[in-house]
Amino acid sequence: MAAQFGRRLCKGAATTAAAALAVAALSASQAPGATTADTGRQANAGASTSAPDQAGATGDSPYYTDLPPLDSPNPSASPTASSPSTATAVAQGAAEAGIPATVLDAYKKAEAELRGSKPGCNLPWQLLAAIGKVESGQARGGDVDAQGNTLHRILGPELDGNGFALIKDTDGGKYDGNSAYDQAVGPMQFIPSTWAWAGRDGNGDGVKDPNNVYDAALAAGHYLCRNGWDLSVQADMNSAILSYNNSQAYLNLVLSWYEYYRKGTHSVPDGSGTLPQHSSDNSTGSTGSTGSGSGSGGSTEKPGRTTPKPAEPSPNVPSTTPSLPPTATDTVDHLADAGTGTATLTAMAGDAFGKRISTRAETKAGRIVAKVRVRFTIVGDTDATFAGGESVAMVATDGKGVAVAPALQAGEKTGDFTVHAAVVGRTAKGIDYDATVTARAADTLALVNTTAPTCTPGGEFADQVKAKATYQGAVADKVAATATLVKSAGDTSENDKGPYFKDANGNAVRTLTGLQTDADGLLTLPKLYADDVSGTFLLRITTTGGATLTVELTVAAAAPSSSPSPSPSASASASASPSASATN
Repeated sequence: MAAQFGRRLCKGAATTAAAALAVAALSASQAPGATTADTGRQANAGASTSAPDQAGATGDSPYYTDLPPLDSPNPSASPTASSPSTATAVAQGAAEAGIPATVLDAYKKAEAELRGSKPGCNLPWQLLAAIGKVESGQARGGDVDAQGNTLHRILGPELDGNGFALIKDTDGGKYDGNSAYDQAVGPMQFIPSTWAWAGRDGNGDGVKDPNNVYDAALAAGHYLCRNGWDLSVQADMNSAILSYNNSQAYLNLVLSWYEYYRKGTHSVPDGSGTLPQHSSDNSTGSTGSTGSGSGSGGSTEKPGRTTPKPAEPSPNVPSTTPSLPPTATDTVDHLADAGTGTATLTAMAGDAFGKRISTRAETKAGRIVAKVRVRFTIVGDTDATFAGGESVAMVATDGKGVAVAPALQAGEKTGDFTVHAAVVGRTAKGIDYDATVTARAADTLALVNTTAPTCTPGGEFADQVKAKATYQGAVADKVAATATLVKSAGDTSENDKGPYFKDANGNAVRTLTGLQTDADGLLTLPKLYADDVSGTFLLRITTTGGATLTVELTVAAAAPSSSPSPSPSASASASASPSASATN
């Protein structure tokens, strides 16, 4: 399975061999710690997190091993006066730097979507282009229609364990047309079991289709951006690429194309892209400049193992089909809990669940089964997700037969849901885990106002009441609250006199619901008004979680202002002034 760059040298002239060796050396130098001899499926030492699904996005299917040219591509040409600025510029440059227009558009649209939905991932479209080149030769040279649908299906070989991974059918042949074994499908070569949770609708037609380059590119982007990876960090990028296909040689190759495309590329018409020639399983690809297939809607299998046609059985000898030895997956009888417990998993809206789900694969006799894939699916009316924003995650069991699901993250929707764990590729007894999301809560409310709220009868309180909410000492944001003007400390029913709020029509109301603290846990109430009744009144604020604050409001007439009495000297001066004036 592992790609060996030296295989490109087969059947070539001496000059071709020398050039290929030079390119292989260049590729190896572009991946930290990699050498041309490093061809095994081993994790990169710089990877920050191991891939959760050992089969990767592609089921470790074969891939194209052609390397980029030694010369960097020329930059894209600028539109000329005779070419509208909105037109696609087709530059003259190295043929390998050309990416079919629709395929290139799909990569760039996927980058734009991820920039908004997962900005911390920092996905560059050139990485999608590098993977697309290695997986399908940019959708077989851009063999797509204007909507991004492949004109001929792109399929990897069936994953029947004969030289490849063994992945029995998981989609009933829906995507790959194979009801016995899975095959990698489409421009980004997703196996159906991965597409089931990673699939996306990239062109807005309401369908998630791995054979559409817009859907496949967006799905690949989300796949690479899971697990909180930041692709601007080399170790995280390495981890993401290895999770797509767990091979050091694959990592080196993708990084080589990534660097090549980063230095410049250009758009070419659909169907005119250069096709790769060599595959990781040492087969030779198709020649020519465009994708081909046997009629519209036909299939174009990637270079891979050629399965010989079986010989016709003798009429006198009954045909027998040799049975394959059972795989680890075949031995699984059921899944059992591995420490999660039976208690309902609980988290407050917006928080991470404190416990991760852990399940164990076992045989009928209770023996553990390692290296089988377990699919965790969130079921129910909830917006809770696994880390990375996915509702489905696949994890391979470790040496102890245990698969640990990614961390669960509660959304804003409260209520119960279930996480269902099942073995991929086998009908075996799964296990359900109950979970619930509770409303955001506060346990403490504190008055922020530094002066007591006061008002004159028929007037308006000068300051709005403000309170700060916390939960276990931390800011309690987006917590629901209610404010009521109550009759007394012992009678919390709504008062019928004294201070009041105003509704949208200007009518007096003394209970407000639907209030919510802001991102800093601050609750600011609307303005308060007073009727003509004087006295001391109580405003009671409560939140989800039981926090309560009682604020004392005072309505009193303003104290009369007394004008100062004139001093005797001033009076004498005033009375003497006219006579003095008369004397003069």
